[in-house]
Amino acid sequence: MNRGLKIAGYIILIIGAISMIVPFLWMISVSFMTEGQIFANPPEIIPNPFMFSNYVHIFHKIPFAAYFLNSAIVSVLTTIFQVLFSAMAGYAFARAKFKYSNVLFFLFLVTMMVPPQVNIIPLFFLMRTFNWIDTYQALILPGLFGGFGVFLMRQWFLGMSSEIEDAAKIDGCNFARIFFQIALPSSLPALVTLAIFTFITSWNSFMWPLIVTNSESVTTLPVALAQFKGSFREVIQWGDLMACSVILSLPVLVVFILGKKYFINDVIAGGLKE
Repeated sequence: MNRGLKIAGYIILIIGAISMIVPFLWMISVSFMTEGQIFANPPEIIPNPFMFSNYVHIFHKIPFAAYFLNSAIVSVLTTIFQVLFSAMAGYAFARAKFKYSNVLFFLFLVTMMVPPQVNIIPLFFLMRTFNWIDTYQALILPGLFGGFGVFLMRQWFLGMSSEIEDAAKIDGCNFARIFFQIALPSSLPALVTLAIFTFITSWNSFMWPLIVTNSESVTTLPVALAQFKGSFREVIQWGDLMACSVILSLPVLVVFILGKKYFINDVIAGGLKE
């Protein structure tokens, strides 16, 4: 019975994996095809020959490098500071006992239940009040704080043993020094996990950058990709569009591959704590 359930589980996982990876592989294949190959009947699965012209076209048709750099700046800065602030807040909620700390933490959790679309209008007016529309500040600052990150880091610190921290207190270390020299280095798996989620969310963000950016100087890659598609009106160059999509996907894959080890360690540690 258990063996049958295990086999059924593996089959379901394999089907799910195939359903996710096939569109991605098809996107890569199309990015190396000409328009004739894309619409060939019967369809060609593997390009023959491989055409790299689509990747060359996108750098000539739009300032692709500038858009990529904008996305990189916004995503990297958002990730660094959100991870840092979330770790600081999470450690404070886990270790510092102050009045109404539970109430304040509950308010953080409430923010996770509010759809992001609800905050768009008040955030837009706030950015306009500060004259930050069409600037990096508008793209970065709203993403520096998040309830999920605080919750994740608090739960991690609660599961950590406090013996080393207690010993550091006896030696005269203050709260900040204990955090930066003991707690923060010990929470690397949780930090990397949060960084992966934050980077992916920021890199793929479309709605907010679309609203607060007007000029090409701060346009991010997802917004540029939508404009790139619309710029051809009735005639869409699918090869070029897929080449853009492939490049857009690469940083996410690289970040996940680099942080996979710590991400798995975090999942395993969470399971052991349970």
